[in-house]
Amino acid sequence: MAASVACQAAARGLRSASTKQLLVCRNQLTRVSPRRWLNLQEYQSKKLMQDSGVAVQRFFVADTASEALEAAKRLKAKEIVLKAQILAGGRGKGVFNSGLKGGVHLTKDPAVVGELASKMLGYNLTTKQTPKEGVEVKTVMVAEALDISRETYFAILMDRSCNGPVMVGSPQGGMDIEEVAAATPELIFKAADQIKRLYDLFLKVDATQVEVNPLGETPEGQVVCFDAKINFDDNAEFRQKAVFSMDDTAESDPIETEAAKYDLKYIGMDGNIACFVNGAGLAMATCDIIDLHGGKPANFLDLGGGVKENQVYAAFKLLTADPKVEAILVNIFGGIVNCAIIANGITKACRELELKVPLVVRLEGTNVHEAKRILSESGLPITSATDLDDAARKAVAAIAKK
Repeated sequence: MAASVACQAAARGLRSASTKQLLVCRNQLTRVSPRRWLNLQEYQSKKLMQDSGVAVQRFFVADTASEALEAAKRLKAKEIVLKAQILAGGRGKGVFNSGLKGGVHLTKDPAVVGELASKMLGYNLTTKQTPKEGVEVKTVMVAEALDISRETYFAILMDRSCNGPVMVGSPQGGMDIEEVAAATPELIFKAADQIKRLYDLFLKVDATQVEVNPLGETPEGQVVCFDAKINFDDNAEFRQKAVFSMDDTAESDPIETEAAKYDLKYIGMDGNIACFVNGAGLAMATCDIIDLHGGKPANFLDLGGGVKENQVYAAFKLLTADPKVEAILVNIFGGIVNCAIIANGITKACRELELKVPLVVRLEGTNVHEAKRILSESGLPITSATDLDDAARKAVAAIAKK
């Protein structure tokens, strides 16, 4: 039961941000890189807010230390804040491999900005939300620092229980809202009053969440969004081309990024048996049964529906490029997927890529008899399986024989 719940949680992680998740299967701990959907840097989210008339700090973006220094001078601000731009939280408490501590720094001297930026750009920043080796910082944001007399947390997010967006606020802003919710849940409340411009932005960009932490008030009474994060409905990509063109894939798994080009959903794991399936639920079951037989999944790659032969070929090319992969298990349950298309794609990939690792195939469903004929007459060393349990057992056994 525990494994099932954990696998369901990991499946939900397919639509999460780029942070690492953990998948627990049969008491085995495996690190998973979930499918990274659109995730913008802080300065990109602030730019969207700015374009919608939302008040944010004046800021510039820099890719070099000299650009950062020039930006600091151009701001002509009493105080300047320099922020490393990576897709992870906890930057302020992070550490660079240059020795610099903190991905967020305040200074009143513009000259210091260039020096600090030189210790950020090109170096890895490690926080509680990054891999242990950290993430390379390629961009910094140079912004005007403002005094804050009052901080609040504010977000608009889609809520299934309400069948629409809700507003969430807390008088304790500027800290992890999850910690506030756990320690003092009475400080979390759903706001009734609209913050119009943020709500308009929420609707305009098809957001699933607009989060401002903190939403601050200056001593002069100006309300400013000091930090910003926006999540998007990826199904709306077709009408949000400008927003999705901002996607920065530099921090994502290269295999994951390549898979997305072919509408394939890829999740990397730590094992050596590649899983090639159609459907997230089937993928999780496949991972679980491989583990049950003593094996470890190297990934799962979800074909989805409406698959074409070129996608099958691309999938095999991605899987065989992973040096960890010692065997491939294909597990297709064809409903809307034509098994014969899968079989043709498999045989083409095996021949053209000169497959060197054992291949176990389990096909069931639409046009399965034609698919099995294609495989059996191909003359390729493909091991057929009668069901999922049989397929997992044969894949594990194939590695043991090597």
